[in-house]
Amino acid sequence: MVDSARLGRLKFRAWHRGTREADFMIGGFFDRNHAAWGVAECDWFEALVEEDDVHIMAWAIGTETAPDRYEGPLMDAMRKLDYIHIHR
Repeated sequence: MVDSARLGRLKFRAWHRGTREADFMIGGFFDRNHAAWGVAECDWFEALVEEDDVHIMAWAIGTETAPDRYEGPLMDAMRKLDYIHIHR
C-alpha cells in the first residue's frame, strides 16, 4: 500500500511540469493509473518525473526510444495516450 502523502507529492509533480502540454500528458497519466499502483510503480513514476518533460513526452509519443529502465507495462500504458482530457 502506498501512503497518501507520497501519492500527493507525485500528483503535484505530475501536474506542475511547466507547460500545459506536459501537465496534461504526465498529470493525466497519473490520474488515470495511480489508484492501481504499488510501491514499485510509484518508484518508477517518481524516477520518471525527474526526467525532462521533452524526453518524457517524446518517449510517450514514440519520437525517442525510452531508456531501458522505463520500458515495460507502465510505459506501454503511457504510450496509449488515452488518458489525456483537455477541458476548456
